Amino acid sequence: MPLLTIRHLTEYTYKQPVSFGEHRIMMRPRESYDQRLISASLTITPEPAELRWLHDVLGNSVAIARFAQRASILRVESIAKLDHEPLPSAEVEIEAYARHFPFTYSSEDMPDLLRSIERGHLDPGRMVDDWARGFLKSDRGTDTLGLLTEMTSTIKREFTYVPRHAKGTQTPVETLELRQGTCRDFAVLMIEAARALGLAARFVSGYVYNPSRTEGRVGGGNTHAWVRIFLPGSGWVEFDPTNGIVGNRGLVRVAIARDPYQAIPLSGQWSGMPGSSIAMKVEVDVRLDPADPAMVLHGATNTRSGRI
Repeated sequence: MPLLTIRHLTEYTYKQPVSFGEHRIMMRPRESYDQRLISASLTITPEPAELRWLHDVLGNSVAIARFAQRASILRVESIAKLDHEPLPSAEVEIEAYARHFPFTYSSEDMPDLLRSIERGHLDPGRMVDDWARGFLKSDRGTDTLGLLTEMTSTIKREFTYVPRHAKGTQTPVETLELRQGTCRDFAVLMIEAARALGLAARFVSGYVYNPSRTEGRVGGGNTHAWVRIFLPGSGWVEFDPTNGIVGNRGLVRVAIARDPYQAIPLSGQWSGMPGSSIAMKVEVDVRLDPADPAMVLHGATNTRSGRI
């Protein structure tokens, strides 16, 4: 079981001191049976006048910071240590009634899954619907896990990963037309495709790392995005279309949401002279226990212009 230390730094620089409104911080990894948090710290400069924690509607840990002083730098650094237990795709078990698609969720589960089945983007030309149905077997029953595994691997194989530092995501239709995008674009496409088939899917924001020297991962240096789909028998199962991963191997969850806008690591307002914001720096480093020589570092630094 890998022991991880995750450092996530976001720093905004201003030409002159500005005042800060309330900020919302989502950097603390979620605690579960497959990722057990050992310790966590949050250091903020300037020191907030008030810092409180809450759980949002989906159980994510959120820190709310309020400030009383002006400053020319806003720096938020999260350091977390946790045990992470990779769960491979071979351990995904599905109840008999749901092993082949199509199937219907049970009456007990359906009320809680409905909002995660609702489509979030317009698809007037039914491009996403047609693309999703292209994974169904017309001559025989479609294996549910095989369907989702093939969708995951197809996005990795046929779409080009292109980092983009601007906020927001492409629409699923744009991603299909461009055949390229960021990890969050690929996640949104797969979520909409799964929902087009009547499956419950959610957006996940967190961290990605290389479990061994033989495995490559893209999407590091910043937060990473992937998908969770509800499969009876195993519950919410991870699918990372950027890296072709089924299961949580190399993936650490921080926030789960119906839509990406609900999982922004740092958001808030500032006020000052126009043009005061000059730069934003993001650093994400995931370090594994050096006692295991097979473990490697996955991290990077991004420096760019930006605003909260």
